Amino acid sequence: MKYRRMSGRRAVLTGAGVVAFVVAGVTFRTANASEAAGPPEPRPLSVPAAGKLASALGADLGADAAGSYYDAESGSLVVNVLDEAAARTVEAAGARARLVENSLAELRGARTALRKHAAVPGTSWVTDPTANEVVVTADRTVSDAEWARLAEVVEGLGPTARLRRTRGEFTPFVAGGDAITGGGGRCSLGFNVVKGGEPYFLTAGHCTESASTWSDSSGTVIGTTEASSFPGDDYGLVKYTAGVPHPGEVNLYDGSAQAITGAAEATVGMGVTRSGSTTGVRSGTVTGLDATVNYGNGEIVDGLIQTDVCAEPGDSGGSLFSGGSAIGLTSGGSGDCASGGETFFQPVTEALSATGTRIG
Repeated sequence: MKYRRMSGRRAVLTGAGVVAFVVAGVTFRTANASEAAGPPEPRPLSVPAAGKLASALGADLGADAAGSYYDAESGSLVVNVLDEAAARTVEAAGARARLVENSLAELRGARTALRKHAAVPGTSWVTDPTANEVVVTADRTVSDAEWARLAEVVEGLGPTARLRRTRGEFTPFVAGGDAITGGGGRCSLGFNVVKGGEPYFLTAGHCTESASTWSDSSGTVIGTTEASSFPGDDYGLVKYTAGVPHPGEVNLYDGSAQAITGAAEATVGMGVTRSGSTTGVRSGTVTGLDATVNYGNGEIVDGLIQTDVCAEPGDSGGSLFSGGSAIGLTSGGSGDCASGGETFFQPVTEALSATGTRIG
């Protein structure tokens, strides 16, 4: 069977959405099995099984891998590859191969060039495996001159990048009010965690950066900031100093809660839910990974999860989760929950590793 590289700058996908995955451990069928019969049909996979297969294939293919995602309509894993030998390996393993033009190294190179030549406040860029390109977004604050500068840089990157405009404004989500309060502002608790047998919680770094003590909605001081990382990252760690309950769950704002039993990596197309003190519970989909957002004033954050879940000021630091797995901490975005928008999240796995904590 011959494979054709995707043509043009974008791949068009229809149906129920796509998911990129990174987990490990699926048994492969041999790559040389039954050549005469043609490649086997991709087998339907659950989200966890597709994640395991994607991770195993990524390690097996090495430089020939160019990203992957999950086609939720067919239940199959799609793996981007650069040549036909890699495509045969993918299909022998039970996934669907798609030949693309841009390697992961080329996409990373485009991101490096953007950081160097187009670090304009009010912009973001994210790798989109479904389109095999880096998507650059400019918010409404980007001037015509800055837009022209961005367009010139993106055009110079050829098929590895695409420029788009959003009507909103990229800002960290912070506001005065209740929920967890500190430094005169309101944010939202992300996840309760444990370190050295002691209770802590994670929230956004742009919240903890300016507050040393934190109170609950009744005004009772409950904790002190122990670690904070912003910009660059966007996470903060607060140690509980009061004997208040700290269950391993997320408030669903309907009288119930979602138990959180662990943490997981985000995947493009994954269905996710966000809980925050301003807008409560909202759901949507992961639309990109490894996003960079320039909030202005030198506040550039890398490695974020991009979603189409809405959020508003005060939701900062709040929980992004999928089922019982913690996924991210609300950082910022554009739009609101009346008109929609896009929101970015600090990966919780990175925050856990950096602070030496675990979900608990």
